[in-house]
Parts: sequence; C-alpha cells; structure tokens
Amino acid sequence: MRVFVTGATGFIGSVVVQELLDAGHQVLGLARNAAAIDALARIGVEAHRGDLSDTESLAAGARACDGVIHLAFIHDFSAYSGSVETDRRAVEVMAGALEGSGKPLVIASGTMMVAHGRPATERDAPISLDVPRAASEALVLEAAGVRGVVVRLAPVVHDRARQGLLTTIIPMAREKGVSAFVGEGANRWPAVHRLDAARLFRLALERAEAGSRLHAVAEEGIAMRTIAETIGEGLRIPVRGVTAEEAPGYFGPFAPFVTIDNPTSSAITRDAMEWRPREAGLLAGLREGGYLS
Repeated sequence: MRVFVTGATGFIGSVVVQELLDAGHQVLGLARNAAAIDALARIGVEAHRGDLSDTESLAAGARACDGVIHLAFIHDFSAYSGSVETDRRAVEVMAGALEGSGKPLVIASGTMMVAHGRPATERDAPISLDVPRAASEALVLEAAGVRGVVVRLAPVVHDRARQGLLTTIIPMAREKGVSAFVGEGANRWPAVHRLDAARLFRLALERAEAGSRLHAVAEEGIAMRTIAETIGEGLRIPVRGVTAEEAPGYFGPFAPFVTIDNPTSSAITRDAMEWRPREAGLLAGLREGGYLS
C-alpha cells in the first residue's frame, strides 16, 4: 500500500513511517521545508511538499495514495484554538479527496477529550462537540465512502528520550526547583510508548473497520502525584502539591491539563486489533532514560 503520512518527520510520525516501511508499505511523507525533505530522503521516503494550511497539497497527497495517516498537528498552546481549526480543515479536505474511494483515512486524536473521572472507552464520544479535535473525529467517522478510523493517543507518548506533554512540564520543575502536582495529585494520565503507538497506527491502516475509534493506551492511568515524585527523584528536587489557584502560576498554559483525571481503557482496541503493548512503561522510561539527569 502507498500511504500518505502527515507529520512524517515528527516524534510519532517518524516511527510510524519506519513501521510502515518495515511492513512493506511505501510512504509519501508531507514535508514543509527542505530539512524535512532531506530527512525523508535519508530513509528512502518520497517527500510531498506542503503543510497543514496548504489544502490543495493535502488533497493531492491523499488522492495520490492508497491510504492516509494524519499525524501532523501544530502544538502551539498559546493559539490552540487556531491549531484545532487548522487540523479540522486539513481533515475535511483529505476526507473530501478520498470520498467514495473506500480508502482508509486514519487520524490521530487524543484521550483527554473523552470521559473524565472514569476509564474512558472506545465507545465514548467526545465529551462535547466544542472540545479540541471533536470536529475532526466526526468528519472522519462520517466521511462517505471512506474507511475512516480515529486513533486516540494518550497525553504521554514517550520513549527513553521524550515524554509527551511531560517534556514541557519537566523543564518547569527543573527551572523552579520544585516538582509539583495539583491538589492531592490523585488525577491520572494514561501513557503509551511511541513504538507501541506506531504499531497500532499501522494495524488501523491495514484492517480497522470503518468508523472505528481506537485507543493507543498501554497504561490506563498513572497518578500525577506519582509522576511528580518520579520527576522530583530524578532531578533531586522537592515535591509538593499546589492548589488549583496556584496552578497557573506554576504550570502556565498547561494548568488546565494537569488537573484532568483521564484514565483510559484500551481493552476494545487490544481485542479488535490484536494489539499488545510491549515496550517499557512511562515511569521506567523516566528513571532510566537519562532525561532527568
């Protein structure tokens, strides 16, 4: 299968591309600059010049391939609503380009926009149509004549060098000299190793049914206090709780996220896709990866 991959040189996209190549697929990677083109060329991948705002390029890339995996996202938390709208337009144009073809369109979404306070499942719709990426999910799942699939990523997609959203939070702790959690720190975040996530994207492309929601979650929920304690241990700094009122002063624009209780199940995904996470867990990665040294 020839697959158009957006975000092909990113943290997750780069391992998805390698997973596809290892499985015998061909890849056409979206590249927004010369550096991305060179990076793709080094692994023998054809580049397709464009970016998420170039809708004509996105449509052309989708039409030129047998399927699409959409991973690119503008992670600008200072203008997050704009990033979400750019993503919605990108998904809309690629779904339109594939309409009636029966080809797979697999997009990345997130578990944080599903149920809070209890284990979210693949059967759960977004908590509101107003939450980030809800519109993108709906576009894919309702696309006519397209095998639309949503893969919801845990907020912490990690390896030994990077730790998802914690990659931003850890430097805060290092700078402030304190590793913090909010309240009692009992709220939970799910996690997944990026290699396990990459395998799930490939499986989704190859055989997920139209309308599937899948959860790229290896660990259902790790308490934020435990995460903060592991960070504090690694950085050799104190650990303490902050109040909800104090949280914006410590976490800045991430304050709304670090209070979310987002335990998430992947039981349906594991059964449907015969997907079994096999890489190291988040806390082991934090302790052993050298990121906290």
